[in-house]
Amino acid sequence: MKEPLIPVVPMSHTAHIRNHRKPRRSATTNIAVRAGVAGGVLGMAAAGAASASAAEPVTQTLELPTLTADLATQVAQSADATQQAAANYTLQAERDAAAANAAKQAKADLADAKQKADAKKKKAEEARRAAAERAASRSAERTTLSAATSSSASTSTSTATGSAAAVVAFVKAQIGDAYVSGGTGPNSWDCSGLVQAAFKSVGVSLPRVSQDQSTQGTQVSLSNLQPGDILYWGSAGSAYHVAVYVGGGMFVGAQNPSSGVGEHPLSYDPPTGAVRVL
Repeated sequence: MKEPLIPVVPMSHTAHIRNHRKPRRSATTNIAVRAGVAGGVLGMAAAGAASASAAEPVTQTLELPTLTADLATQVAQSADATQQAAANYTLQAERDAAAANAAKQAKADLADAKQKADAKKKKAEEARRAAAERAASRSAERTTLSAATSSSASTSTSTATGSAAAVVAFVKAQIGDAYVSGGTGPNSWDCSGLVQAAFKSVGVSLPRVSQDQSTQGTQVSLSNLQPGDILYWGSAGSAYHVAVYVGGGMFVGAQNPSSGVGEHPLSYDPPTGAVRVL
């Protein structure tokens, strides 16, 4: 069976073709639509937020800055600065400690110096006092010796006898000889060399030096001298000069290079003490 033929109707070039484009909406319509969409979106967002808030707490994540090369350099410089500051504080502390120790030592040194100065001053004062006492003693001795000289009748060479007279004669025979340190004659003498030789002439052996000669025999008072006694200057055992008393308030001794061996009154140079050997 054949299908029925459908007649084809030719179209006119001016026939109306339907426009498939969607009709334009007005501005007012577009605004309304957008507002509705936005409202719906906001509503959905608010509902989601409320639901999320009720479901679990929000955890906030902080992002740390990335350690860049510049930041690493700054950190290193900061560390160096901190280390340098610590070193400076340590150095300053050491300087302060050294200064404190120096001040303490200076204070101790000052106290020690003051103590030494006071001791030296005290010693000088004692020496001055002793010198004054010796001067007063020598002045008293001069007075005593002057009195002894005025009454020399009892202490003249005419009373010397025996060995004492021989000693006096020996030393008087050397008057005018030169003084020479270490001299033992026959034409030059020192003080102890002359005394030793005078007593050797009568068979008495004496030590060579003044210190030892001042401790020989018996100590006698200067107010009770006899010809032939040994006079000494200084203290017994540490005398620095000796001579022979010849009577009449006179002595003979080798005094010094300028005067040589000479005879002098006791007041010329008052002795400290005397010893009697004969």
